[in-house]
Amino acid sequence: MALALALDVRRATNRFPRRGYSELKNQLISAAESVCHTIVEGCGAVSQKEFARFLEMAIKSSMELEGELVMVRAYRLLRTTDLDALESRTIDVRKAVIGLRKKVIASSIDG
Repeated sequence: MALALALDVRRATNRFPRRGYSELKNQLISAAESVCHTIVEGCGAVSQKEFARFLEMAIKSSMELEGELVMVRAYRLLRTTDLDALESRTIDVRKAVIGLRKKVIASSIDG
């Protein structure tokens, strides 16, 4: 889910104008990939508490991505339907990570 979002963000930024917006493009890609990378990195955590911390960082990266998509909307760099889809997927990924984090925290309390 997070990987698919990162790929979709990269594809979408390829439709940006050739000139300008390179910093925004790089930030979008970085935030989207950070969600995915941080989850994977957290899978190697030595404890559930540490894994939950990585998931929190992934949640924060998804918030960053959503904020950057607001800028994309303000600059009118993508079609509204494409942007709506990216925003929706970003929120869906965040909700999934929040749910996973809750389960991880609960299992660390129970265990």
